[in-house]
Amino acid sequence: MGNSFGKLFKITSFGESHGGAVGVIVDGCPANIEISEEEIQIELDRRKPGQSKIVTPRKEADAVQILSGLYEGKTTGTPICLIVFNKDANPKAYEHLKEVFRPSHADYTYLEKYGHRNHEGGGRSSARETIARVAAAAIAQKFLKETINIDTVGYVSQVHTISCSIDRNTVTREQVEATIVRCPHKESAELMIEHIEKARKDGDSLGGIVECVIRNVPAGLGEPAFDKLKADLAKAMMSIPATMGFDIGSGFSSIHMTGSEHNDAFILKNGDVGTRTNFSGGTQGGISNGEDIYFRVAFKPTATIFKEQDTLTKDLEPVKLAAKGRHDPCVIPRAVPIVEAMANLVVMDHLLRQNAYQF
Repeated sequence: MGNSFGKLFKITSFGESHGGAVGVIVDGCPANIEISEEEIQIELDRRKPGQSKIVTPRKEADAVQILSGLYEGKTTGTPICLIVFNKDANPKAYEHLKEVFRPSHADYTYLEKYGHRNHEGGGRSSARETIARVAAAAIAQKFLKETINIDTVGYVSQVHTISCSIDRNTVTREQVEATIVRCPHKESAELMIEHIEKARKDGDSLGGIVECVIRNVPAGLGEPAFDKLKADLAKAMMSIPATMGFDIGSGFSSIHMTGSEHNDAFILKNGDVGTRTNFSGGTQGGISNGEDIYFRVAFKPTATIFKEQDTLTKDLEPVKLAAKGRHDPCVIPRAVPIVEAMANLVVMDHLLRQNAYQF
């Protein structure tokens, strides 16, 4: 239960961090979308470990294979199975954690829920599961871009105390990918990288914020009352491991404004309905209004750190624990493609649902 996401464009992920493979079943994908393993691989390469000096050194090619749902390079409309086999798994590195609860991990809660847990890299709770989301969303991304030119760009706007101001209206994927921390502001990116490297040397970790903008979303996407577009975006983002907060549009800063300041006045834009401001973040009443959708996702500091911490064993004995192995000192750079992926999955699903109302 809880391993599927979406209503019409539905994904179901499977696999564990140090198991044989991680993969996804995509059901409800329209037929005749041209897609290849190479195109999906581009997105997976942005998420994979070992890509720079500021992420985990685990070496995984994360090479995707398409097992079903494609014929002659096009989707057939039947379920698509995408799989990535783990090549650099090292379950023995986690033997010292078999009887211990890691602080701020899912060890205790998984044991309480199931009465049994996989201690090897967190098993199902590991962020390695997000391979499935990124792979599936690569198909959605291509469909959205080629059919109605929807463009989704995520980027790092803050790491710990270092933040920067970025023009979300003009930021590009190329600018984001120009730095290993995926912050399009070069000077800030350099400071962020230095900060992350220091945290790694200190055996500690850092959190931060990923911002995301979705451009050219048509008006009308979203469902009353529980499947509002912003509600599904919130659920999608908060389902990503290590997320601690989500806000859309003006978000929490809206409390500092009056209604007359915050209201987005309607105006004509190139003959269509538009708004003078966009404090709503592209949705009103939970339905897209045709303006850019933008939001922020807060990620906590990586829970696995090399500093000694107090914890308990399964027998409730107090112990000291310091991490071993390969871990990200900051998850933010690798989180960017995951945030984009979940955004594209939400928009894809709602676009297909909207097409069921109007022909």
